[in-house]
This record gives sequence, structure tokens and C-alpha cells, in this order.
Amino acid sequence: MATLATLGTTSLLRFNKPETLKPSPSSQPLGSLTSQLGGIKISYVAAPAKPLSSPFSPALQPVARRICPFTGKKANKANHVSFSNHKTKKLQFVNLQYKKVWWEAGKRYVKLRLSTKALKTIEKNGLDAVAKKAGIDLRKE
Repeated sequence: MATLATLGTTSLLRFNKPETLKPSPSSQPLGSLTSQLGGIKISYVAAPAKPLSSPFSPALQPVARRICPFTGKKANKANHVSFSNHKTKKLQFVNLQYKKVWWEAGKRYVKLRLSTKALKTIEKNGLDAVAKKAGIDLRKE
């Protein structure tokens, strides 16, 4: 709905918000709205709400990143150079291994995914010292 207001030599065109459709007092299995402007009755089918946890949606699995948690080593970007000196991009990944390491303070084995460089460092300095330096809490694993 638009109204024209004149103030002296200038005129303003004002737009009013149209009246919203309000639900009808009679409840029906179909949803229905009645407009108060023209008395038009609009029917619609209300879709059922989807449950929050659907049995068909796959559960999110944690992704194992290719980074050593102890040393922080990650993939190196490099070129693969052919005989004709043609360069193509490639990644040189870290040598990550799953290893059970004896944790002396916890009196148990701890299964870790670490690089071979971190394994050598653990053998030299001890698991507690390396984990403390990396900020890793071994109790929750």
C-alpha cells in the first residue's frame, strides 16, 4: 500500500508494510491462512519437522592429520623433476608410524602415531620429557 504525501513543492511517496497473513482460528489438518485484505484463504501442507539426529546421517569420524604431534613435522611441498626437466608439484609426507610406547610414569603402553624422528627423540630423552615439551597430556590417551 502506497500513500502520496505533499509537503509544499515536494511530494513524498510512502510505502506501508502490507498486513501479514494471520492463522485462521479454525484448526485443520492442512495449514490455512486467511488474508484480512481480500479475504483470500490459502491452504498449505505443513512438512513434518526433521529430527535432530537422523539414523541415516553418517557419524562424523575424526580425521587423522599427517602431522606429527611431538615434533610438528608436516608435508613438504616439492617438485617432481622428469628427465626433460618438466616440473610437477608433489607432497613429501612425514614418515608417520603407529607405535605402542611404554610409559614409565603410567605403568602402561600408550598407542601413539608419531614420526620416526620423534621415536628417536623419545628413545634418547624419554617419553615424559618429549610429551611435556610438546604439550601433550598422556593420561587421557
